[in-house]
Amino acid sequence: MFERLSRIALRLGAAAICLILSAVSSYAQTGSAPVLTLADAIQIALKNNRPLKIVSLEVKKAEAQAAVTRSQRLPAFEIYNFASQPLLKTSFVFPEGAFGSFPSTGPIPPASTTVSSPARINTYLFNTITQPLSQLYKLHLAVRLQELSVDASRQKVQAQRQAVVANVKQAYYTVLQTETAIHASEVMLQHYRELDREMVQYVSQQTVLKSDSLEVKAKLAQEELNHLQLADRLQSQKEYLNDLLGRDIRAEFQTEPAGKITATAVSLAEAQDTALLHRPEIKQAEIAVRQAEYDRRLAKAQYIPDVGVAFHYLSNFNMDVLPRNFASVGLEAKWEPWDWGRRGQEVQAKQFTLEQSQEQLRETKAQVLLDVNNRFRKLAESRALLGVAEAQRDAAQEKLRVVANRFRVEASLLRDLYQQEAALAGTDQEYAQAVSTFWTAKAEFEKSLGEP
Repeated sequence: MFERLSRIALRLGAAAICLILSAVSSYAQTGSAPVLTLADAIQIALKNNRPLKIVSLEVKKAEAQAAVTRSQRLPAFEIYNFASQPLLKTSFVFPEGAFGSFPSTGPIPPASTTVSSPARINTYLFNTITQPLSQLYKLHLAVRLQELSVDASRQKVQAQRQAVVANVKQAYYTVLQTETAIHASEVMLQHYRELDREMVQYVSQQTVLKSDSLEVKAKLAQEELNHLQLADRLQSQKEYLNDLLGRDIRAEFQTEPAGKITATAVSLAEAQDTALLHRPEIKQAEIAVRQAEYDRRLAKAQYIPDVGVAFHYLSNFNMDVLPRNFASVGLEAKWEPWDWGRRGQEVQAKQFTLEQSQEQLRETKAQVLLDVNNRFRKLAESRALLGVAEAQRDAAQEKLRVVANRFRVEASLLRDLYQQEAALAGTDQEYAQAVSTFWTAKAEFEKSLGEP
């Protein structure tokens, strides 16, 4: 009996130590689904991610609005047409001598004369060409404001790109962790089934207790449930990742193993300098300060009168008394001399907005430094946690080997093997979780740097 149980124990121990490790390290080569690398996933997401596309359209909208503002610096052409039916007959009265008095003819007209135009449809056509002059300064400020809006939109796109990359990395590593757990579970299922088959045979031969066989069946049922839960979790995670990539959520794929884990290559001071230079939030806050400054200058420019060159051309139809065409060119000006302090209050409000944006810039920089420091420490902690998990896994593997050998020599209880096997499975899961945590922390740290 001990010889057969020893064979079972050795088989189970060898499977737990060797085959689980081989499944974890080589699972990417199994299965028919195509392998999706992390680099490919990021490129697909940057190309197809729908929220990123939505934010990117804001840049085009801002560029179009800036082009509209630039066009206002050019001459403006206006055509106004007015066709009407007079309700009363139009009459013009010319008094005696209205056009002068001459020796040869006397006064023209010689007596008061009334000239009437019949009540018929009249048409007036007004054509105007206006070139702004003093307004060009205001338009220059308005154009700069629009260009800063374009820059702000681009920074929003950059922030969204970084968020997409970080989310893709995190989702990818989550799928990787679950796939690793599923392959380890499949190995355990295979050997529990083999063990169950052998235990049934040994029970029939009365070489082991029936309770041992039932305990193996219970562990097999528990592992089957665990495998089902992992499979459902993996499907949900893959659907979420596919949605991030902007493709059909039913697309099949499998991940490739993560690269070699190394220590952080940058110091905290270098990370802080990089973040202050590249973080989109800081760039947006800096742009907001410049926008507030231009907005204040634009408010002060409202004191300047509007002066421009204008050309007017008027044509009328069916009005016999008036000239058919009338053309003029000159300067036109518009100014509001008394505004009851409105413009001064507007300038003051813009000044407050400028000071507010400057304070917001300082606050944003402080928050960025806090975020970088936190991410840097979390990355270091996750690297240390990974070392602990790796050591615990190695210790569990060695202990399982020792228990298996003791069973063969000292006929220890089979329950000891079960317990140590469960301990090994737990440490393997903790190690996979630690690996996923490390890569997620690394993705968040890279995002906090704000590098493109």
